[in-house]
Amino acid sequence: MNRRETLIALVALGVAPLAAEAQPSAKIARIGFLTTGGDAPSRLREAFLQGLHDLGYVEGRNVVIEYRSAEGRLERWQALSAELVALKVDVIVAPGTAAAAAAKQATRAIPIVVIGAGDPVTSGLAVSLARPGGNVTGLSALSPELVSKWLELLKQAVPGLSRVAFLWQPGALPEHTERDMLMEAEVAARTLGLRLQVVEARGAADIDRAFADMTKARAGALTVPSTPTFSSARRRLADLATANRLPTMFTFREYVDAGGLMAYGPSLADLARRGATYVDKILNGTKPGDLPIEQPTKFELVINLKTAKELGLMIPQSVLARADELLQ
Repeated sequence: MNRRETLIALVALGVAPLAAEAQPSAKIARIGFLTTGGDAPSRLREAFLQGLHDLGYVEGRNVVIEYRSAEGRLERWQALSAELVALKVDVIVAPGTAAAAAAKQATRAIPIVVIGAGDPVTSGLAVSLARPGGNVTGLSALSPELVSKWLELLKQAVPGLSRVAFLWQPGALPEHTERDMLMEAEVAARTLGLRLQVVEARGAADIDRAFADMTKARAGALTVPSTPTFSSARRRLADLATANRLPTMFTFREYVDAGGLMAYGPSLADLARRGATYVDKILNGTKPGDLPIEQPTKFELVINLKTAKELGLMIPQSVLARADELLQ
């Protein structure tokens, strides 16, 4: 090797490490994840992480998730959202309408993926389901049409049922959704030959009084549409329903896991897994306003047999056979 070749080789050896050091490292995605707190959100988080893993994301390797829990105090959504905005996360995942609305108040720039919104359009989260427009997209959960299914299943599960209480939290859902759900409940009750008793509980402090009103009116069963307040109090609701011997239909299986009798509605775990695909598309450059908000595709009927036994209720085999899962 002559002098010129030696110099070229030395320069190449010197430059190579510098060139390697100059290579940009892969960007680590940063996701903000809001939760209500408790055991159910933990399961949703696991489902979301599984969805991310299926898409090639591994927490701590190519994605960092900033978790913020309201710990049952839903008035904290705004402050928690502001924390995530200050951290400059790439996207915020919000469980339900109230959390997504708080996140949207905190930022109009950072994309927000809502999991299980009640009515994204009437609540102001999106312009339309097909073209959300702003910085919020994701998956909806509740629909007024579920109410008739709840009452139908309750009547089939509780022989001789004639009067059903309907626990209601005014203002917890968009006005249009509230009106449609109450109307659907009244129509379904008449069709099924049931008397409907709407009992209001404006907050957690009203729940005990609401149950006293139900038992005084001799309600034979209860339906509880899900709200953030009721979700946080799901174990208390389940315990009160059992103590007052009220077979109760809830919206999500998480209430049944907490001791409730029955639930029929969308699978929140499935919505969380699907939410990961929205996050992936946004991280890869798709604008949230261009991603259609999707409806639930997986519904589940879950029955708690232990609670049925405590209530002294013999649920007909025809109903048990329709269940997706029976909890012992």
